[in-house]
Amino acid sequence: MPQDRRPSFTRHHSQDMRSSAAPGGVEHAVRVDLDDLVCQMPEGPDRDAFSKEMDDFYRLFTRYLHEKKHSKPLDWEKVRGPKPEDVIAYGDLEAKELKDIKPLLNKLAVLKLNGGLGTTMGCVGPKSAIEVRDSQTFLDLTVQQIEYLNQVSDADVPLILMNSFNTDEDTKKIVQKYSAHNVNICTFNQSRYPRFKTDSNLPLARNPDNRPGFWYPPGHGDLYESFANSGLLEQLIKDGKEWVFVSNVDNLGATVDPAILQHMADTGAEFVMEVTDKTKADIKGGTIIDYDGQVRLLEIAQVPKAHVDDFKR
Repeated sequence: MPQDRRPSFTRHHSQDMRSSAAPGGVEHAVRVDLDDLVCQMPEGPDRDAFSKEMDDFYRLFTRYLHEKKHSKPLDWEKVRGPKPEDVIAYGDLEAKELKDIKPLLNKLAVLKLNGGLGTTMGCVGPKSAIEVRDSQTFLDLTVQQIEYLNQVSDADVPLILMNSFNTDEDTKKIVQKYSAHNVNICTFNQSRYPRFKTDSNLPLARNPDNRPGFWYPPGHGDLYESFANSGLLEQLIKDGKEWVFVSNVDNLGATVDPAILQHMADTGAEFVMEVTDKTKADIKGGTIIDYDGQVRLLEIAQVPKAHVDDFKR
């Protein structure tokens, strides 16, 4: 990965620097505050990891400011449905059995996004710990799915859980009960980013302690940075893994499909997304479009107000 070439700032700063309205003033003030948070951490691996997180956040923050200032609104006249060659019908794929693709499965890892809490379902703790059938939780059933996959194919597909700081402690306790199962379970944490004051664009947190309301786990797009930063990605590559299947931990219908894995191997595709036709109930979910000849994911927040009804159809 490219190295961050940003200038280094000291932790000592004046109020004038923090509130500066000069070009680059906000970015500078944020960088100083983030460096101050890092300096409060004791020397060691935890500080190094936290420093990398703050660097990643700063890069994301400055990109947001740049795009907010320079980005152009979506031109609805350029929005088209995806080209036929960009979306392959599942029925056109050659059917495969798990036992027939053991060499491919041995190059696969299954990653479940496990950062969410069960608060929206009226529960406390990780969403994956919610009982959904016969006293079994989302995580119980997920482990059984991977165990079955390994038994049928005689392969070694590991299960990876991307936790957040909200779910990590509880999840590490829970996974201990699967030690006798035929599944190698690994965990890592997605990033912990600081919440900001809307009036100053500066972090709320004045120290790196994990105080409620001062930090947040970013969205699923953080998967790539966090996975690489954890060191687990590098280890999987050394172990001969080439593909990662990703889905939410509460999506029990998302399982490894041998036909799709074979398709990836045959075509050399770097990324494949399973999609389905939208229905009238799918208002918030994104959709695949062709925009200026490129495949894009279009979310409702990107749609001009005058065309929201077109998006919902």
